[in-house]
Amino acid sequence: MNTSLLQFSPGAFLAPVVDWLNTNLHPLFSAISTIVETVLSAIEAALLVLPPPAMIAIVVVAAFFAVNLRGAILAGLCLGFCLIVGFWTASMQTVALVTVAVFISVLVAFPVGVLCARYRPLEAAVRPVLDVMQTVPPWVYLIPAVMVFSLGRVPAIIATIVYGIPPMLRLTTLAFKQIPREYIELGSAIGAHPRSVLWKIEIPLAKQTLLVGLNQCILLSLAMVVLAGLVGAGGLGAEVTRGLTRMEMGLGLRAGLAIVAVALLLDRLSRGLLDRNRPSAAAR
Repeated sequence: MNTSLLQFSPGAFLAPVVDWLNTNLHPLFSAISTIVETVLSAIEAALLVLPPPAMIAIVVVAAFFAVNLRGAILAGLCLGFCLIVGFWTASMQTVALVTVAVFISVLVAFPVGVLCARYRPLEAAVRPVLDVMQTVPPWVYLIPAVMVFSLGRVPAIIATIVYGIPPMLRLTTLAFKQIPREYIELGSAIGAHPRSVLWKIEIPLAKQTLLVGLNQCILLSLAMVVLAGLVGAGGLGAEVTRGLTRMEMGLGLRAGLAIVAVALLLDRLSRGLLDRNRPSAAAR
């Protein structure tokens, strides 16, 4: 009996579960993989359809009107660096991966965060789950994702989504809990539909904290790109992994600096949008 206990391992229990999932839910997993790959390929094609100088010019102009002159200059410098070091395609692949992961993370975290702000028992039930999600090392998420979806970009997207949901969900809950009840009661008193109260009163008042949550979600998602390269997701993470496996310091350093450039670009642009919206929010 003692020998059997010593020989017991969680893998012996989980292996049949994974086999059952792959056998019985294979059509579902295949459909998810096809959808994710299609969306990723479409975004990558859109980012790579124009020559790099033309795309950089478009991003610079958009950053100038959306943020300010400083943001436009920073966008040009960061994207220009990615082009000069020879990682333009890999950088756009990374941006596409982060875009899809952040979109799905927000799509999941926002409604759940709103519900948690309104129903305290739900918040109490979700909080331990978020604690576990933020405590478990991020590369651990890759293991079950790879078991189910095999190697490639799909498990990288799944792991990135799981890693990016907690900050967005927590800050969404905080944002809606901080809204003064007087505004909500005023909307109800004038006969506004709850949906109108949400979109015309609550979301504008919570916008600053929501943008902070979006910024954190973007940065945490981008932090997964190196780990994503370990499972064949491509992008800058694959270049870093290639530099490590081949012991090519120059390749790894250039890819690492390109990741820093993309992170700096996304962080400063999101923060610029936040700072630009702050005066109008204060005026309200």
